Amino acid sequence: MSRPHSPHATALLPLLPVSRSPPPPPSPPPSFFSDRPDPARLRCWPIMRRVSKACSLRRAFHFVLALAVVGGLWLYFHTMSPWNNAYRQFRTELGVRSGMCNREVLIGSVRRGNWSAEQIGTDYRKRKASRVLLFTKTTYSSAFKAITEILTANRIKFKATVVGKNLPDLIKASKGVAKYSVMFFEDFRTYLDMDDWNRDILDKYCQTFRVGIVALIPPSEIGYGQLSPLHDRRHGRPLPLALDERPHLSNLTVNGTSNMLRVTRGGQTLYEDLMGEWVTFETTHSTYGAVAWAQEPKRALGSGGHESPNNAVVLQDFGKLDGISKVLFGGPMRHWVNVLLFLDSLSWLSQNRIAISLTRHILVDIDDIFVGRNRLYPDDVRALIDSQKRIRELVPGFTYNLGFSGGYFRHGTRLENAGDELLIAERHQFWWFPHMWLHLQAHKFSNVSDLEVSMAKNKAFASDKGIPVDWQYSVAPHHSGVYPVHEPLYEAWRSIWDIKVTSTEEYPHLRPSRLRHGFVHSGIKVLPRQTCGLFTKNLYYDEYPGGPEVLEQSIQGGELFQTLVYNPISIFMTHMPNYCYDRLAPYTFESVITMVQCWTHLDLRTTHPNALGEMYFQMYPDETQAIWGNPCDDRRHLDIWSSSKDCSRLPDFLVIGPQKTGTTALYTFLQMHPSIKSNFPSPKSFEELQFFSGHAYSEGLDWYLNFFPNRTQNIFLFEKSATYFDGELVPSRAHRLLPHAQLVITLISPSKRAYRWYQHIKAHEDPTALKYSFHEVITSDSTAPRALRQLKSSQKDTQAKDNDRTKCLGKSKGREYPPMSEESQVFLKTYFQTHNEALAKLLKRLGYFTPNWLEHDLKDVSEIRVQDDAELGDEK
Repeated sequence: MSRPHSPHATALLPLLPVSRSPPPPPSPPPSFFSDRPDPARLRCWPIMRRVSKACSLRRAFHFVLALAVVGGLWLYFHTMSPWNNAYRQFRTELGVRSGMCNREVLIGSVRRGNWSAEQIGTDYRKRKASRVLLFTKTTYSSAFKAITEILTANRIKFKATVVGKNLPDLIKASKGVAKYSVMFFEDFRTYLDMDDWNRDILDKYCQTFRVGIVALIPPSEIGYGQLSPLHDRRHGRPLPLALDERPHLSNLTVNGTSNMLRVTRGGQTLYEDLMGEWVTFETTHSTYGAVAWAQEPKRALGSGGHESPNNAVVLQDFGKLDGISKVLFGGPMRHWVNVLLFLDSLSWLSQNRIAISLTRHILVDIDDIFVGRNRLYPDDVRALIDSQKRIRELVPGFTYNLGFSGGYFRHGTRLENAGDELLIAERHQFWWFPHMWLHLQAHKFSNVSDLEVSMAKNKAFASDKGIPVDWQYSVAPHHSGVYPVHEPLYEAWRSIWDIKVTSTEEYPHLRPSRLRHGFVHSGIKVLPRQTCGLFTKNLYYDEYPGGPEVLEQSIQGGELFQTLVYNPISIFMTHMPNYCYDRLAPYTFESVITMVQCWTHLDLRTTHPNALGEMYFQMYPDETQAIWGNPCDDRRHLDIWSSSKDCSRLPDFLVIGPQKTGTTALYTFLQMHPSIKSNFPSPKSFEELQFFSGHAYSEGLDWYLNFFPNRTQNIFLFEKSATYFDGELVPSRAHRLLPHAQLVITLISPSKRAYRWYQHIKAHEDPTALKYSFHEVITSDSTAPRALRQLKSSQKDTQAKDNDRTKCLGKSKGREYPPMSEESQVFLKTYFQTHNEALAKLLKRLGYFTPNWLEHDLKDVSEIRVQDDAELGDEK
């Protein structure tokens, strides 16, 4: 609505003259350096003269004096005045408010339960072959994403298949053992409606290998209060089980007598309304047993939370009908109680072949001690010690781990300096680890000596104050230099502190947290670091981002709770300001630890960082080698990467071989092009860097970048390494670092390549090649001499040298030799037939044409087979 005009203005409107002439052109803006005097500037001079007369020396002195008094009062208020302390005392008193169970009941009986970590703890290496086969309607469904996130976070391997297709291979044919320990169906109805062929195979597999089925039953069009039976199409009869949809349920209770529970502590009730629609089960058959049930809100008020068989939401099937054990879920898998029960269902259905460890090692780091403007008062230090004592009642030996920068010691207010002194006086109450002297970011220093000077000052400070730095552990400020790797940081850590372990939240990326892993570089173990939702600016409970309910949700079954459940080792990042004001960090960890103890059988422990490093890589030995990523693909990584490094030096395409297929010739021809440049030669592997396939990969990204020139405009960079073709780790490594690079592959007939290889090593006077013919080499078996068998499978490359440099396109290239015997051709074409067929299918799927040699080899094999069949018929 427009604002109403004044009646007086309205009356004057008709009297205003109306000009119909065009408006005058706008005048140019005044220029300060114009020769013509500006009227606006001329009007300013009288004002300036009056101000200058008013600002006498005496008045200026009085103004400065008043400013000094005000500044002094402000400084007194923030350093000496007791009112400042009173201001800090206006804080929210937070206590553990999980409300899930009695804390006193937990104290002294933390490890009480049917299971213990020692009895059931599963070695990661022993469950590598145990997998879950997922049946889904679409890989984009929310249920499928929830399940894969849970499996990935717990490092449980799985394979997904779309329902309606033929079953994948279920048995390892070479060993006759089962590939999968559990089957998962996104919708149990798709299992009941499977075609007879696939259903019979799947049921027989499950019965033979004792493989169970876990399935969801999402809501359909049943309607509230209308029981609907489940119909088994294969057997032509309904199951003794009926479903009902309940849009409103509350008071979710876990059955304490269920034999499925392992991670989950039974007998607990979640007193809250359940979000979303849930399906409840009704049955009287003995093959079924309720694992969890819920109640309608109106019934919950008067029933006192007793079991109601009609409201079971998680159901066990003991397999009395068909010999296959099952677990059925009637609620969304995003609900945290269902997450716990899902992990239990995997262990129960797989006979503990898929079972996570029940031991959890936690370490809480407090970064930036003595740093910043929001610092600890003496009361905060005492509260920190009290919090540590309370947590030790549930986690034996729990100790806060304090990271310090000595350059900021006693750089605060009077009370903050008193807090610093009390921390030093109580230093033996805590564990300590070093930052930098002045909280410097390592990636901003290319000279290792600068970093060593900063660390040496911090070490001298620790020695002077008697701070015990015992665990060879350090954390870089802002995680700078840890990943992406900055080599001077690792070198300085080793030389000054003899660091063995560090941690970061940045490898491979901050999000999603379930994909954070560890690695070892330059002799230092890098462990994944977890966030708890608290950062340096989170001071007050009521001002938590999104509201306090966001923090409470994370504690009570949300991200923080699940982080502890999923990870056998959790190193949490907190900051000094989280322990003053409302002291959010002590509240958060006391609450989540109580929550974990109330709802799980997990055994929480605290272990020093050095031991955590050893344990982590014993559990996950395949994570030792990092997979280097491109720092320019992650904004956070780019912010903590040295400005002297440049992603544009990474190659645009790779020539990947294989060997003896003309890659060296192609490499030479490409170098002749003025717009194409290759890597500098390596002193060990010459023109081939072999970075993604060799030992050089452990040297890191800096090593790789140093072999490429600075990119100029319209220049393409590439590298050629024939060993990339058959390296098992090359695809994942190259894709992580060069996701947009093009691949150039030279392919020839594998029969011809094998013959070229034999002639190549024979020309270099290999004694075995000189002694045996080509046909004897390719047809050798386990009874052949060892030298002959080694020659058959050898991949050793022999480089021709001239003055310690590769001799490109010399005598070793384009060598002439006798043609291959027909007998050897027939043998090799038959030997490579299945591989050639797979290659033809791959090229067709990718949209590439089929090479002439591939069509020729496949055609020859079919003709050979026809000829063999004809000869066999004549003999008959």
